[in-house]
Amino acid sequence: MSKLMSLDEALKLIKEGDTITISGMSFHRNPMGFIYGLIKSGIKNLGFVDREPGFGLEVLLKYNVVRKVRAPMVTLEWFGIPPNFRKKVEQGEIEYLEDTCGAFIAGIRAGSFGVPFMPVKGILGSDLVNLHEKAGTWKVIEDPFSGEKILLVKAITPDVAIIHVHKADEEGNAEILGPLYEDEYKAKASKKVIITAEEIVPKSYFYGKRPTINSEYVTAVVHLPRGAEPTSMFGLYDVNWEKIVEELQPL
Repeated sequence: MSKLMSLDEALKLIKEGDTITISGMSFHRNPMGFIYGLIKSGIKNLGFVDREPGFGLEVLLKYNVVRKVRAPMVTLEWFGIPPNFRKKVEQGEIEYLEDTCGAFIAGIRAGSFGVPFMPVKGILGSDLVNLHEKAGTWKVIEDPFSGEKILLVKAITPDVAIIHVHKADEEGNAEILGPLYEDEYKAKASKKVIITAEEIVPKSYFYGKRPTINSEYVTAVVHLPRGAEPTSMFGLYDVNWEKIVEELQPL
């Protein structure tokens, strides 16, 4: 069954109050074409969860699309902490739940595996434990085997994942070249998955080849060439630094 649709049709899959996650990290393979469409759509009050978001999140915050953020590391690499993120956290304009990379990976893996939680140990003793126990996202229990304390990270299951890929067929099988980051986990953990693709290929492209993301997890496919600009796309185009700097200027 074809899942191809227009950008406008795919945008309707996101509802106010949804929690989203996006592909890539910092300045690399963010689904910027979709993000700019989301800004134009007028949808607000979204939650956002990711491990190392950067430019895509900063743009969503600049235009007041996101009101809740859960992430361990929000960065613009050598540009430092994103200015809109810093401002909105410091002034209480958004709710921010600080995470750790290990806990996020545990949570998104649990979501992708279809299990309710994943145990981790290294976070014990951190002040973040109290914050997350209040938020209902972590819980310290007694290990039934050793009797020692162990921390459980609740499964992370975003409402929508928006993932930009190199190639996809009309059914949603998708291929990412270069670094995958956590995008396979995000696709399996999320309730809906919107694929934006540089190129739409025939179904035969995947005959005898394992897709990076299998069609069974995908809700919609949008043909969006250069859809990561101004962030980079491995093997196709680099970061457009002039546009990055322009976008980072205040409104």
